[in-house]
Amino acid sequence: MPASRPIPDRSTPEATLSRGMVMLMAFTTGIAVASNYYAQPLLHSIADYFQLSYASAGIIVTVAQLSYALGLVLLVPLGDLFEQRRLIISMLLLSTSGLLLSALSTNIWMLFIGTSITSFFSVVAQVIVPLGSALANPHQRGQVVGTIMSGLLLGILLARTVAGFLSDLGNWRTIYWCAAAMLLLTTVVLYRNLPARHQSAGLSYLQLLASIFTFFKTEKVFLWRSIIGGLIFACFSVLWTPLAFLLSEAPFGFSDFMIGLFGLAGVAGALAATKAGKMVDQGKSTQTTTLGCILLMLSWIPVYFGGHSVIALIVGIIVLDLCVQLVHVVNQNIIYQIKPEARNRLNAGYMLSYFIGGAFGSLASAWMYQHYAWAGVSGLGFILSGMALAVWLGIRRHEQTA
Repeated sequence: MPASRPIPDRSTPEATLSRGMVMLMAFTTGIAVASNYYAQPLLHSIADYFQLSYASAGIIVTVAQLSYALGLVLLVPLGDLFEQRRLIISMLLLSTSGLLLSALSTNIWMLFIGTSITSFFSVVAQVIVPLGSALANPHQRGQVVGTIMSGLLLGILLARTVAGFLSDLGNWRTIYWCAAAMLLLTTVVLYRNLPARHQSAGLSYLQLLASIFTFFKTEKVFLWRSIIGGLIFACFSVLWTPLAFLLSEAPFGFSDFMIGLFGLAGVAGALAATKAGKMVDQGKSTQTTTLGCILLMLSWIPVYFGGHSVIALIVGIIVLDLCVQLVHVVNQNIIYQIKPEARNRLNAGYMLSYFIGGAFGSLASAWMYQHYAWAGVSGLGFILSGMALAVWLGIRRHEQTA
């Protein structure tokens, strides 16, 4: 009989990542974070069902993003305290429970609560990303983070397409039932395959939380990158939150499924995340950030004309999503290098800024669309992206000498 092979110790931090494991982690982050975006192409249907104004329906997206931001502060730092595999599985199960509550909602408040629970625990994606960075070989770290982030963005974008498709097959609840089943199945697969890893920071929970905000004071690069991250994700939300309103009305009049298909236009941005990671590995983070910020601002020109042209809108979506991901992946790789032993806390602080920006973008864009139509939305996005570019140009030289 052939000699049996030794079973690898999955509890050691030296455990390596196979290509299959990286893809599994990418898929998990995608399906976890997708839960925050199913409602976006369905907002007009949800508004009609619960007899809400468009601005009120847009609060669903804001609730999701604020809950996610809260989870970033309270839950993600636990990755520096507890065994990460067990933490990830627990959070996935709790996020699934929120999806089930949303599927069963009989009033808007139940949907708000279900959305809050799902989004709060879907920050599991931000525990998986630094775990992948920690387990990756140093010379491939940027590529691994980029690949996992590609999965995350594909989840965000395809969530809209799948939600629209399933809404046309059934109703707006259908996506929540299907998403709960898929997330539960993914949790089982991850439970059987994810390496265990426990690296305690040696701090109490309250000390972990306090250290996040200390980093904003002591690590200037972290602060600058977090501000830029918040501004670029605000732009992302400014585009996507009112898009369903625009496309459901004249001159378009699209169905939920057709609106959801616009999520496919952003897939190029998801695929660019891996490329951005490679560019970081090659020492090109400064050039990538500059290019991303400039093109992000210019993307609002075709987005503006997209109020009457599908072609212009698709071009604007592609460029905007591409630029957001380029800058975002660079940001994450940069902050992970600041204090490798504190990746979860640094990621929590950065993503807190990121989703606070997103929540502001969602709320402001829904209001702008209600009062100033698509021109107001485009103007808001242009201003926010201009602010991101101004911040980057102002601190670029300082970061290079930091």
